[in-house]
Amino acid sequence: MRQAGSVTSTAEDQLGLRELLGGRRGAVDASIPPVVFVLGWLLSGRSIGWGALAAVAAGVAVGGYRLARGGRVTAALASVGAVAAAALIALYTGRAQDFFFVQVLSNAASAVAWAVSILVRWPLLGVVVGLVLGQKTRWRRDPALVRAYGRASWVWVFGQYTLRLVVFGVLWWSGWVVALAVVRVALSWPLIAATIGVSAVVLRRSLPRDHPGLRHPVTGTMGR
Repeated sequence: MRQAGSVTSTAEDQLGLRELLGGRRGAVDASIPPVVFVLGWLLSGRSIGWGALAAVAAGVAVGGYRLARGGRVTAALASVGAVAAAALIALYTGRAQDFFFVQVLSNAASAVAWAVSILVRWPLLGVVVGLVLGQKTRWRRDPALVRAYGRASWVWVFGQYTLRLVVFGVLWWSGWVVALAVVRVALSWPLIAATIGVSAVVLRRSLPRDHPGLRHPVTGTMGR
């Protein structure tokens, strides 16, 4: 019976992480403007201006679609703002690969932020999941959950952000614009899905066998 419960809990944790940390739609939507930028850049005879215009138009269209589907205004504006910033950087430098420089910076910042959060015992995976589940900081009073969230967060540091940083960084430095667009798609939902799956397994295996799971922090003992 315990084994069946453990399997069920693992499946629920994986499902919960997918729901909490994003899904296929968001990842695909975020990949559309970069792909459109490269297509516009190629079809216009490598004009950064036309590529930037096409990317911003695509970003606005995606943002409008999200709003029509009940998305948040702040999320849509942030998405359009990121595309506009990438376009402005490429226009300013005159190098098409610099449209992806925001990706290099954001992944570097994310890797550092997640690593620091683990070291100070505020793993960001726990922060995100705790906020969405309405637990606020109750999970931090559960030493087992703090430890498990920390271990699972390392999967995000190295399995997603550092990997992306290295790949994007090399391609950006080499000026391979088309390859950057291809990798932008390849390292979106497929990588996110793999990271969620691996981190869910690490999270579950890092908890004691009798622990009720991430949805039920054991708060009887204060975490150190």
